[in-house]
Amino acid sequence: MEKNIKTMTLITDKLDLPCGVEIKNRICKGAMTEGLADAQNRATSQHVNLYDRWSSGGAGILLTGNVQVDHRFLERPGNVVIEGQQTNEQLSRLISYAEAGTKNDTHLWMQISHAGRQTPASVAETPVAPSEVQLQMPGAQFGKPRALSHEEILDIIQKFAHCANIAQDTGFTGVQIHGAHGYLISEFLSPDINLREDEWGGTLEKRAKFLIETVRSVRKAVGENFPVSVKLNSADFQKGGFSHEDAIQVATWLNEEGLDLLEISGGTYEQPHLVGIDMGLNPERAEKRRESTIAREAYFLDYARDIRTVFNGPLMVTGGFRSTKGMNNALNENACDVIGIARPFCIDPDIANKLLSNNVSETPTLEKTMQLGPGWLGLNSPFSVIKGINGWGQQAFWCLNLIRMGEDLDPDLNLGIFKAFRDYQKNEKNAAKQYKAHLQSIEL
Repeated sequence: MEKNIKTMTLITDKLDLPCGVEIKNRICKGAMTEGLADAQNRATSQHVNLYDRWSSGGAGILLTGNVQVDHRFLERPGNVVIEGQQTNEQLSRLISYAEAGTKNDTHLWMQISHAGRQTPASVAETPVAPSEVQLQMPGAQFGKPRALSHEEILDIIQKFAHCANIAQDTGFTGVQIHGAHGYLISEFLSPDINLREDEWGGTLEKRAKFLIETVRSVRKAVGENFPVSVKLNSADFQKGGFSHEDAIQVATWLNEEGLDLLEISGGTYEQPHLVGIDMGLNPERAEKRRESTIAREAYFLDYARDIRTVFNGPLMVTGGFRSTKGMNNALNENACDVIGIARPFCIDPDIANKLLSNNVSETPTLEKTMQLGPGWLGLNSPFSVIKGINGWGQQAFWCLNLIRMGEDLDPDLNLGIFKAFRDYQKNEKNAAKQYKAHLQSIEL
């Protein structure tokens, strides 16, 4: 009995990464889009305010939201961008951001990304992608992409490395390469989006080349003692897309690249219900989740188990974890090494401390926070428009409360779903307007 107690792994335990870095516990705040950058895509005092709260909140690692490597192709106008020669002002802002996020022995890892064809039309009418395959979303939100040239692909790989280098120089303690959720690297991996016939497309090995070369370039830029992570879809969960079998093979190849952490996620903009939201988009192309996964509180845990059989390094699972019992069980069953929690941090920045100290046994959910049932939210509505509004309204609820903390305000737990949807749309329109005005001033 005593032997079993000693070998149990808990969320309070430290983790030693392959690069030699120690993480103080097994909880990571998962990456969430912030939209707090100014019109010039620079870090702001809002990042400092937000990450100051989160670094006091107890998590071992904080992952930033998308930091983009090209100002022309963003996930949203408020993304931080790192490209080219950085001014002293840009570097100073990043240093302040990093200082806020690394208090209390907390790790702050910059998530590096390129939005690819998931760049909104408000940012770029013609985004870029592996091939000219348009995102199937209502309302002309995304333009038809053009295919990247070989030279452009090589340039983007170097942009990732440059961004990682700046992250290291300004005080961030690690980086994560975003290879999931339908962004550019994920697009290269997916056979229904990557229709290329050159060295960057065709077989899985060729489709994975962009990811592998990016990892190698980043590792070369930051050295062997700096944490490098990858976020990978366990599957796109879309017929004809990146499959779970593909993910297992890519994870096997990543063993050779010296990763310090592999995060398992899933889904794309076209299939966001795999992260707990059903917006009624492209139901004819959606792949059904395993019943065992639906029954669990963590969306991708069973898929991570399969990847665990082939991947040798530390594994992280984000999405759906709610109870300390479920988190500790996942660790003890060797399904993962790090527990990713995201949205609960938007309404309780101290949630990790509470979980670690056993002050609470579950993270807050939207329904419990607002004391409303799923029926009121319209999640079971047969009408795709209602599903869409409610799905995006939920996302807006979390995002707007994140923005409130950036403004040094407490979360508003009484923010309604439909009001959140409306206010978020207004916020995005204003940000896009300011971003385009800045671009026009550059051109002039």
